[in-house]
Amino acid sequence: MSIADTFKQFLANLVVDNAATITSRYEEITCALNKKFRDTESKTDNSLQVGSYGRWTAIKGISDLDMLYIVPKGQWATYNKEGGQSKLLSDTAAAIRARYPNTDVRVDRLVVAAVYSKFRVEAQPVFEQDDGSFKYPDTYNGGSWKITKPREEIQAMKEFDNQKNKNLRRLCKMAGAWKNKHGVGIGGLLIDTLAHNFLKSTTEYDDKSYLYYDFMSRDFFAYLKELPKQDYFAALGSGQRVKVKKNFQRKAKKAYELCLKAIDAEGKDDQNDKWRKVYGRLFPAAEKLVKAEAASGRTVRMTEEFAEDVFSGIDIRNNITIDCNVEQAGFRSASLREILKERKLLKPRKSLKFSVISTDIGGPYGLFWKVLNRGQEAVNRDCIRGQIVADDGHKRRTETTTFRGDHVVECYAVVDGVVVATDRIHVPIDSNQEGDDG
Repeated sequence: MSIADTFKQFLANLVVDNAATITSRYEEITCALNKKFRDTESKTDNSLQVGSYGRWTAIKGISDLDMLYIVPKGQWATYNKEGGQSKLLSDTAAAIRARYPNTDVRVDRLVVAAVYSKFRVEAQPVFEQDDGSFKYPDTYNGGSWKITKPREEIQAMKEFDNQKNKNLRRLCKMAGAWKNKHGVGIGGLLIDTLAHNFLKSTTEYDDKSYLYYDFMSRDFFAYLKELPKQDYFAALGSGQRVKVKKNFQRKAKKAYELCLKAIDAEGKDDQNDKWRKVYGRLFPAAEKLVKAEAASGRTVRMTEEFAEDVFSGIDIRNNITIDCNVEQAGFRSASLREILKERKLLKPRKSLKFSVISTDIGGPYGLFWKVLNRGQEAVNRDCIRGQIVADDGHKRRTETTTFRGDHVVECYAVVDGVVVATDRIHVPIDSNQEGDDG
């Protein structure tokens, strides 16, 4: 398969596969709110799909869907008073609950969330302004009205995508896959803005397509890693501030380096495998490698589990960081990340205590761990592991250094069945027990 065909298949794999269900849920909520505020049964009038789904940059596994419901202007006086923002959200929630009593409906600071099995729709009641923008309620600190301009963002995406030979939306989707693969906790609007800014900075891909997506990937991550660290970017179209939850430059640099290795491997058996290290399992595997593995007749148990198969979806929008305290009787304890910075290897008989050291997830979340043994010794011992297991409630996990290899420990933070944040740390173990570094 050529590089063009491979990236074309990759984009096909990223297509949202439950669009009909999503549309049905949008329509249900719209109908409930039209009944409440206008006494009509329309499933489409007075609502607007926004967010990455509305900009057509969403990918398979999306779990956070956004919509605006346009409240009649005649209701402005009802809600433009003290406590009006909270009342508008509570009235919106009550209308959805009344129509669909079996749906889990929650009021948040800015929106009303209707939670379903594989995704949630966040409905935001708004008042349309003469310039096409919308006022929405913010209940923080007593309440206020704020402005959003999603139509300008949607229009800018459409126009610029046409100018760039359909490459903008495709790049946004590939960047979304990278975000999910590497646990980059940035929102969809920021991803779309960064992809827009990159393509605006160059004419190199104005007339290019799938055949050049390997180079476009490389150059995009090269662009990201050199961006100055800042608190926000100006959104495409609207120019409104898009907050940066956590700096992404370090992970972009890693992705750039992985792209270089993948490009160097063009035509080789491991080419696709290297691209999967950039973009994850939705990037096509090489056919010859799949066949070889199936025909190998190995007796080793392939026990590794993958988050895509275990959870309802993966939609990274938050950050979580884990570290490991390395301990052994008679030696001082140390941070594994600090040891890795010094490029040292761990020795056997160490106790490893992994724990969550920071996260920006606002509410409760479930935590799961994955310990994967890699290397020939893991194969020889038939001890690959890699099962995904629930945390015991203390947000920590204890392991020991047993045998040589570059092992990996990952954690997954899960909200409503969807992975919203993930982190991983490598555990390099040396077989040489001499000269223990303590």
